[in-house]
Amino acid sequence: MGSVKYLIPIWVGIVVYTLFSVVRGPVGISAYNQLGREYDRLSENMESLKRINKELETARDALMYDQETIATYARDLGYSRRNERFIRIVGLEGKRKTHTEAGELLLAQEPEHISDVTIKIIAFAIGAGLFLCMWIPDFLETQQQQRRTEPNHRSYAGRRQADGAPFYRKG
Repeated sequence: MGSVKYLIPIWVGIVVYTLFSVVRGPVGISAYNQLGREYDRLSENMESLKRINKELETARDALMYDQETIATYARDLGYSRRNERFIRIVGLEGKRKTHTEAGELLLAQEPEHISDVTIKIIAFAIGAGLFLCMWIPDFLETQQQQRRTEPNHRSYAGRRQADGAPFYRKG
């Protein structure tokens, strides 16, 4: 299992990348849910705009074809027919809605997600960290085995002879 265990960090990195991509990636579950909420919000706005459009079409048709509607609007603006008289009561303003809202401008919002590059960096860092956690103990064990097998000390006489000392004494 010596070198096969070093494949584990690669697989862990792949699994981390896959999970992050599926959950928080640009096309992941989180982004998909945010797009669903955005779709609902924009659909509600479309329904509101359709309702407002229907009201405006009704008002337009009334102004085009109904003389009483035109007369009512004219009276609100202060106009009258020749034989009509107005009694204005100060302080009682008309509650008639003089304009209709055209709707609300909604801009689509970009879903929040973690970029693919960031996910790759996270996955690589986790894989590299796991690799180091597995490699360092093996490296230290190998170093200890090398220290045990190589001779650490030589005899004093052997060192003097190896150093080329002029006063070497046998015996």
